[in-house]
Amino acid sequence: MSRKYNVAVVGANGAVGEEIITILQEIDFPLNKLVPLASERSAGSKIEFNGKEIVIKELTNDIFREEEIEIALFSAGGSVSAEFAPDAVKAGAVVIDNTSHFRMDANVPLVVPEVNPEDIAKWQDTGIIANPNCSTIQMVQVLKPLDEAYDLLRVDASTYQATSGGGKTAMEELVSQMQDFFAFKLSDAEHKAFPHQIALNVIPQIDVFMENGYTKEEMKMVNETTKIMHKEIPLSATCVRVPTLRGHAEALTLTFACDVDASEARKVLENAPNIVVVDDPSDSLYPMPATCVDMNETFVGRIRNDNYAKNMIHMFIVADNLRVGAATNAVRIAQKWVEMEGEK
Repeated sequence: MSRKYNVAVVGANGAVGEEIITILQEIDFPLNKLVPLASERSAGSKIEFNGKEIVIKELTNDIFREEEIEIALFSAGGSVSAEFAPDAVKAGAVVIDNTSHFRMDANVPLVVPEVNPEDIAKWQDTGIIANPNCSTIQMVQVLKPLDEAYDLLRVDASTYQATSGGGKTAMEELVSQMQDFFAFKLSDAEHKAFPHQIALNVIPQIDVFMENGYTKEEMKMVNETTKIMHKEIPLSATCVRVPTLRGHAEALTLTFACDVDASEARKVLENAPNIVVVDDPSDSLYPMPATCVDMNETFVGRIRNDNYAKNMIHMFIVADNLRVGAATNAVRIAQKWVEMEGEK
């Protein structure tokens, strides 16, 4: 009989935490017990898992030892991970952290299983594996097979990121503002999750601006891509928040060391893990956020050659940011970790 594990989900009542729990259920993860954790304010509420109600417990420094947790999936904000992840590691658990807190720590592996699964083996250095940023995950899934085929020289990206990237309150703000619009009072609507009104608008700012003029979100894509792919790839990104609820979209321009034919690149992507090519413009078939919700794959379309440079191609990619960009990737890291532990 295969071994089963005690798994904790920190931030169980958040947007990503809820998706993690759903995915654990969908894939029949080898669970001995599930321990949902949240703040004192949320403790005592219940979630449903495999037809049973489970009470959310309060996140404390001792809970991981008390519950004998072996895998701890964190998704409750960087400050929470900073405080409590070391407690989970000390209690003997492997931590898979969905926040930005540990991502650029040189001793913490930053993993997308379809791209660099071998890095999971480095988890023992700190007991922690970091989950990359949502916009980075879907992008590197596409970059990896194309880099192997054609030697990637540069990436230029523009993102169209859903409000769920800002959490539940951000999604609620969009819905509330749309309700205000239909009540003819949008001009009076408050905005707290974003620096401007998001309904019927796009905002070319995600996170704070850095000294170089790029936002923190944009620099995450730059720095995380280098770490994940173990290659210095010049990358420039413009990250834009758009008034959708789920599903991040990205327009990518990729420059290679050799000439690339779009039809050949399409075949490379069709054979790549976790990629679904949706690319028939004559029939208006291409990836869109509305068609990727609750899906675990990254969708690619509008694959085309540049009009001027033979070593450049363009494409449009979309993925459910709460799944591919967060929960699915975290659970797949856990799956790979279990496989690797089982091989010892």
